Amino acid sequence: MTPQHIKLMIPGPVGVEDEVLAAMAEPVRAHYGPAWMEIYDETLERLKRIFGTQNDMLLFTGPGSAGLEAALGSLAGRGDKVLVAYNGFFGERMATIGRSHGLEVRTVEAPPGQPVDPEAIRKRLAAERDIQAIAIVHLETSTGVLNPLQEIVAIAGEFGVPLILDAVSTLGGIPLPVDGWGIDVCVTVGNKCLAGPIGLVPISVSQRAWDQMERKREGAHGWYLNLRTWRDYAIKWSPWHPYPTTLPSNNVVGLLASLRLIEEQGIEAYYAHHEQAAQFVRGRLRQLGFEMLMPEAHASPLITTARPLPGMDVEDFRRYLLEEWQIMIGGGLEGLRGKIFRVGHIGKAASAEYRELFLNGVEAYLKLQGFDVPAG
Repeated sequence: MTPQHIKLMIPGPVGVEDEVLAAMAEPVRAHYGPAWMEIYDETLERLKRIFGTQNDMLLFTGPGSAGLEAALGSLAGRGDKVLVAYNGFFGERMATIGRSHGLEVRTVEAPPGQPVDPEAIRKRLAAERDIQAIAIVHLETSTGVLNPLQEIVAIAGEFGVPLILDAVSTLGGIPLPVDGWGIDVCVTVGNKCLAGPIGLVPISVSQRAWDQMERKREGAHGWYLNLRTWRDYAIKWSPWHPYPTTLPSNNVVGLLASLRLIEEQGIEAYYAHHEQAAQFVRGRLRQLGFEMLMPEAHASPLITTARPLPGMDVEDFRRYLLEEWQIMIGGGLEGLRGKIFRVGHIGKAASAEYRELFLNGVEAYLKLQGFDVPAG
């Protein structure tokens, strides 16, 4: 089974359109010079429109965790307090990243599958006025819960504390107006909702965040994972090489191809496409007897998390879909392993072709296992 035959319906990375693959297959370009800067500048301008921001835009290379580590290590110095609000695997990882930098991590926790309580954040900020930054995951993909971000950002603004947002699994997939809501550092990746290649990390940075970094200049961590390093190059080398290292130029060209496709479709239509895919899949899963892990009030349209039917083996189900239908879905993480499965609705996974094939595979598996399958 070759990778190109596997249909990715996981939370990420995603299957990309042929135009993106074709762009990535073009001859390798130099990552500097006038012709390249036209491509790079257009990529950043299109990213700004999707972010809904006039803030500075950086294009890191690496995984999303690199961008989050850079944000935490740049806004706070060793011994500083940061508040990490979390309710699952990826939020807890941000707390771990903070501790690895010697930060005094304070936490506001909610049980997995429940949203973070904004009032708990307000109380912690009121009690500890020396907190230097707040970090939160928008969509906790380990469970599918969407946190009440707008309320949390507003509370951060009341206390004048910059907010770092893990928008790795949401930016481009649902409305997320960075400037309208007042998000200071927004980190995402190219290989999820933006439906592009792996390895690119767009980050928007507000003036309030830059001001704090200037105050923390002596306590900043590292060189590559330091937002100020990237800003310095963006200023000093702006005409031809506004970043500190070599960029994967073909990946940038692939991301630009995807951004053009999104804007051609229209961002509102693009959001609606994800919502329709989620409702289509969840509706049929419910007809088949599956229970969703998340109530609709807190569920994201970008991922469906469902419990197996009684007596159903989740790992056997995932193996069957992969081997017999060439469809890859996600399983549960840590304490939820074997207890749920996760289906992405981003990239090609949101297409009618993928979602219908997935549901056909689900029905075939249930019949094979002797479950009753009601007509759809």
